[in-house]
Amino acid sequence: MIYQQMFEKFRSRDEVRVAVIGAGQYATAIVTQEPQTPYLRVTVVADVNVENAREALRKAGHPDDALVFAATAEEAESAIAAGKRVYTDRGEIVAAIGSVDLVCESTGVPEAGARYAHDAIEAGKHVAVVTKDLDVTVGPILRRLADEKGVVYTPVDGDQHGLLVQLVEWAKSIGLSVISAGKATDGEFVYDADAATVTIHTDKTIHPPYQETIPVAPADAKYLGMIPEGHAPEYVAERARILAGLPQPGSYDLCEMAIAANYTGYAPQVDTLLHAPLRITEIPIAYAPVADGGVIESDGTIDLATCFRAPEESGLGGGVFIVVRADNAYSNHIMTTKGQIANADGTATVIYRPYHLCGVETSTSLLVAGLLGLNTGSEDYRPRFDLVKVAARDIAAGEAFGNDHSPQLTARIVPAAPIASGNPASAHLLTANRAAVDIAAGTLITYDMVERPADSLLWRLREQQDQTFLR
Repeated sequence: MIYQQMFEKFRSRDEVRVAVIGAGQYATAIVTQEPQTPYLRVTVVADVNVENAREALRKAGHPDDALVFAATAEEAESAIAAGKRVYTDRGEIVAAIGSVDLVCESTGVPEAGARYAHDAIEAGKHVAVVTKDLDVTVGPILRRLADEKGVVYTPVDGDQHGLLVQLVEWAKSIGLSVISAGKATDGEFVYDADAATVTIHTDKTIHPPYQETIPVAPADAKYLGMIPEGHAPEYVAERARILAGLPQPGSYDLCEMAIAANYTGYAPQVDTLLHAPLRITEIPIAYAPVADGGVIESDGTIDLATCFRAPEESGLGGGVFIVVRADNAYSNHIMTTKGQIANADGTATVIYRPYHLCGVETSTSLLVAGLLGLNTGSEDYRPRFDLVKVAARDIAAGEAFGNDHSPQLTARIVPAAPIASGNPASAHLLTANRAAVDIAAGTLITYDMVERPADSLLWRLREQQDQTFLR
């Protein structure tokens, strides 16, 4: 593969020494995959639960006598020099460990992540960001600070937005026009026509009012058949109605699409995203331009799809997709007659990647940064859009705001705006902070509705980002 050739011929060092901060499921996969990955060495794992940090290293096959707890950067440095792997509950020491080349920030906590990423950049270390809550809030300014320091700030392979950005960049590099781009939601809608039911296939817990399985009324069954030519708008709308009782995309889904929008410059058509339940073969039918029978109003639209399939059919695997055309007629003919899935008249073709391997494949981004000094995003990363929140129920003054998994709030993607009274508040400047006033259900949360924390690096970075890009 081209990556291995580049690493062999152009690498700047023999290995990339990585510190992982936050040992959740995603990051643990990075740690456990490292022993099989050339040029990569995870030397430090940090987590507020120190046992999680140690257990990640154990799962990678390292014996206990090869593991050392460190409370200071000096202790960590000494242990690494002795060939040991370090675990710690003190993420704040990582930036001061001189032998660490790259920090993989995966805490999932935007305030903590801001500190770890910022300190790493200031210390001249590359940063790979897994915490999308951080990236969607202040990613562009962290990227700018990294550029100024001569280090890399990068999204990661394995996360859907990172993979989607690369797929878009690839399409542009070979001259394809991207009509729409998106990711599959993790859950898939499985239609059993004989039983007249649709069931969501997911590993997530299902909360009321949503259900795991819904019945299909006889009158509705036709809308679950293959979309006929010219009927995409009708079928998309009817499926939204029929399948509304199944779990819908979460704020975390929109968060990833907001990051992808900021990297690509592509825009959502509506602030909640269209989110059509589609068979793979229907994506180029529905997510094609309106003039060609689809629902997309302009090229460069970013969105979501939930894979809709029969029990025996393969799905999208939580992967990513683009709908494209070749603007040269002959090239378009070649593309649409050589096995690609196109709409009826060949004006739109879907190209998709039916998997994302989370931390198992993140090593490519870590190695591209550490060995080549490059990122796996795109060059023009700026705050074009914000993820913002709407109260899903009444919120009392003094109540803490939840994160992207909380049913307290729903999400929207809107044009980015600076911190100012009356402007929609960036979603993760709310997280764990308190409502300044009573907020009625259905209200868009603005900055004057949130109590600003007394000493927040996340907020200060956001102000710096606003001044750099939005003034």
